[in-house]
Amino acid sequence: MKTTQQGRFHPLFVSLGLALALSASTAHANSGDNQWQDQAKDAWIDGKAESMLMINTNLNNFDINTDVEQGVVILTGKVDTELDKSLASGLVRQIEGVSKVKNDLTVSRSASQAADLGQAVVDTKVGAALKTSLILNPDISGTNIDVSVEEGVATLSGQVKSDAARDLAILMAENAQDVERVIDDLEVKENA
Repeated sequence: MKTTQQGRFHPLFVSLGLALALSASTAHANSGDNQWQDQAKDAWIDGKAESMLMINTNLNNFDINTDVEQGVVILTGKVDTELDKSLASGLVRQIEGVSKVKNDLTVSRSASQAADLGQAVVDTKVGAALKTSLILNPDISGTNIDVSVEEGVATLSGQVKSDAARDLAILMAENAQDVERVIDDLEVKENA
């Protein structure tokens, strides 16, 4: 800095130095305020995302983690299907303040496993409905007939009292919804 003849600093340079120092400290304080506000906003988005995922009954929220960095939501963890992965992204994307969703969720079940599970549910439903129909039909007396369904194939086993009862049971199974084929393991016993 330039000094006056007596070794003292020139008042103009002193004022200029103070102004620079004040503006630098104000800029630093403002950037701290902005950083705090950004962190608070990210925390709010994170809480909202966790809540939104928790109230959705189609997703297991305990397997999904959320992190938020400058409005970008990062999803990690695992879900059962690709549909669940898309659902999680779609739900979080709706939150005000979310600029982007980075979906790093992994799908724990393959499409074939999900299809197998769906087929098992259908098979169970078909088997129960068919067994009920056989029991309720007075011409068959289906209490001695066992029904199992696997991948659309219905197997009838057990005993019936006549050939006509056997034929009717097989016909009912063939006409049951979601049954592709019937295996007849029925045994005719007149005292059944």
